[in-house]
Amino acid sequence: MAARSKARKRAVDLLFEADQRSLDPVALLRERLPAAHPPIPEYTTTLVQGVADRNDRITEILATYSSGWSVERMPAVDRQVLKVGVYELLWSADVPPAVAIDEAVELVKDLSTDSSPSFVNGVLARVLRMKAALIDED
Repeated sequence: MAARSKARKRAVDLLFEADQRSLDPVALLRERLPAAHPPIPEYTTTLVQGVADRNDRITEILATYSSGWSVERMPAVDRQVLKVGVYELLWSADVPPAVAIDEAVELVKDLSTDSSPSFVNGVLARVLRMKAALIDED
C-alpha cells in the first residue's frame, strides 16, 4: 500500500474513532502523535486537520450531494471516507480528482458494505462536477 493510501486510512481511522467517541478529531490526533507506533504520517495530520477545519462545510456538501441519504444515516465509515474525499477534491491542490475518488472507493471496499463503493463513487463524482461552484462559494 502506498504511503498516501496508508495516511488516508489512518486519517479515516482517527476521524471514525473521534466520531464514535464524540471527541474532537484534532485533539485525538494530538493525543496519539507522541506514542503512535508506527508514527502518524504528516499527510494524516493534514487530512484530519483539514476535515476538522471544514467539517461544517463538508457536511453541508455531503447533505446536498448524497441523494437519498442523510449524512446521519450513512454508515459511519462511509461518512468519514467521504469527508476525506471531499476535502481532497476541493482543498488538496496536489491530489488529482481521479486519485481522490479512487482512493475513497478503495477504502470503502476494504472497510464498509458491498454497496458502499458505488455510493461513495457517485457522491464524489457529483461533488467533482460542481467543484468550481463549490470552491467559489468558499
